[in-house]
Order: sequence, then structure tokens, then C-alpha cells
Amino acid sequence: MRRTSARFKLVSAVAVVAAAATMGGITAANGTAAEPTADVGTLAVGTPTGFGAGTTGGAGGRTVTVSNASDFIAAAGSSERLQIQVNTTINLSSMARVTSNKTIIGVGTSGRINGSGLNVSNASNVIIQNLSFTNSNDDGINVQYSTNVWIDHNEFSNPNDGALDIKRASTGVTVSWNHTYDSDKNMLLGHSDSNASEDVGKLRVTYHHNWFDGVNQRNPRVRFGDPVHVYNNYYNDIGSYGVASTENAGVLVEANYFEDTEDPFHLGEGSSDDGRLVARNNHFVNSGSGQTGGSVASIPYGYSADPAANVKSIVMNGAGTGKI
Repeated sequence: MRRTSARFKLVSAVAVVAAAATMGGITAANGTAAEPTADVGTLAVGTPTGFGAGTTGGAGGRTVTVSNASDFIAAAGSSERLQIQVNTTINLSSMARVTSNKTIIGVGTSGRINGSGLNVSNASNVIIQNLSFTNSNDDGINVQYSTNVWIDHNEFSNPNDGALDIKRASTGVTVSWNHTYDSDKNMLLGHSDSNASEDVGKLRVTYHHNWFDGVNQRNPRVRFGDPVHVYNNYYNDIGSYGVASTENAGVLVEANYFEDTEDPFHLGEGSSDDGRLVARNNHFVNSGSGQTGGSVASIPYGYSADPAANVKSIVMNGAGTGKI
């Protein structure tokens, strides 16, 4: 079931920004000012379900529209509460840091981050929505030492490393309605077997309604987090494996649609010890049955899972940019 919370029309927010000709903008590193800004409620569409619930990003802060890398980097790294609209391709040469209380949202289908990605580091309350991440020389998005993060309705393709990595004591994250393709090491949760001191009790992440489209592995690969909730995702033509639970993680794999996926989920991976994994109500088409074992902590929030047999059509019609 699609989210039923109130939706704010992006086009209305754009009109508000355009009308605010007298408002000042962020001054970029090159001394130029971004386009006019205004105070609005929120540009983010919908509200997050799962561990990232309550994330509001830059809601209540000024809105700035950026159209070049220097303006984008200045706004994303600002100490100010901001809502940042991206209406073109931003070409980055290295990872751009995102600080607390930010909403970064693409306009229509024109918002694109190319060449490198975003580093959400030591931050709280961040929304990244409706952007295409292409050809990163690192990750598409890296989240570390951060809480209350919502990553929603984005597209990821051809990263040099991971499409979306979450690590180093990050927690309270929802990853929803994203479309990933042309990716090998897709989504990592927990970067190292030796990082238990930081990660145990953290790395609580919800992955729902994502389209893992012909990607190879790490969808996600999980260390330490318990519970991690993977539900209502569509997996097709997965090369190596879907979900891996390692290093005593607890992963609930629920009501997903696996198609042409020989290894949908398993315990352990590489040199990492086994985690725990519970699977229920999944749908399999020309796919293996997966490996389970152990128990997983109870999911501490309310949610309504779509029937697994309906997930393919729901996700294909709703995931990615331009679908909010």
C-alpha cells in the first residue's frame, strides 16, 4: 500500500520560491548567491515509515534552489536548517558533506547528482528525495555517525563502490521507494566485522518498497543491527545474492517479491560470521528458497505490509524519481 499521509505538492513549493524575489540565498564558495528563497512548511513529499519515522529534514527552514556544484556544496554543508531543491545535473568531483536539518530534493525528474555522491556524516534529521545518483567515483550516498535519515524515491546507477552504504553507529534510518540498477556492491549496512563496539545496538534500518533491479549483491548486507526490517521490496535478476545477515545481526525479510534470484537471502558472507534471519510471507518466482536461522528482535513500530504477490507491480509503478 502506498503511503497515505498528506502529500505536499512540489510544484506549489516551487511557485512559492519563485515568488519570493526579495529573499536572500545561500552564498556559495564562489561568491555567487543561490536563487531566491522563502519560508515554507516542507518540500518533502509524504512521511517516512519505519526506523526513520519522525525525520523532518529542513522543514520550516528556508528553501534554496541550486544549479551548480559550488552552490550545492555550500548549501548541503551549511549549519542552517535548509530545504535544497536541485533542478539540474550537479557534477561533483568528490563526496559532498550533508549536515543536520537538511532536505535535499530533486525537482520533477531533472535533479541529478553525477560524478560523486553525498556523505551524510555526524548529522541528524536529513531527507534525500527524488534525485538520480549516477557514476559516482565513490558511493552514491554514504551515511555514517548519523541518525534520523530518510532516503526516498531516488535512483542509483553505476557507483564505483556502493549505491547506498550505512555504517559507523548510524541508526534510525528508512530507505524507501528507491530504484537501483547497474550496481555491484549495492547497499551495505555495517562496514566492518571489527566495529562491534560502535555498531551493536545501532544500525537499525528499514528497507521497504525498493526496486533492486539486476544488481549483484548487498541488498542489503547486514552486520550487527537488530532488528533490521526488509519488507515489500522487489528483487529481479539478482546476480550473487539478495540479503545477507552476518555478525549476529537480526534481519526480518518480509513480504518481498523475488524473481529470477537464485539466492534470495542467506546467513554469513565472505569471512563474516553468521547472523540471524527470519523470512515470512515472501513470494518467489523462478528463485531459490533462501536460508534462515535464529530469531530477530520484534519490530518496534506499526506498519502495513502489502501482499507479497502484489509487490512487483506496486514497486515498479512507484519506485524511483518522478513518482512522488
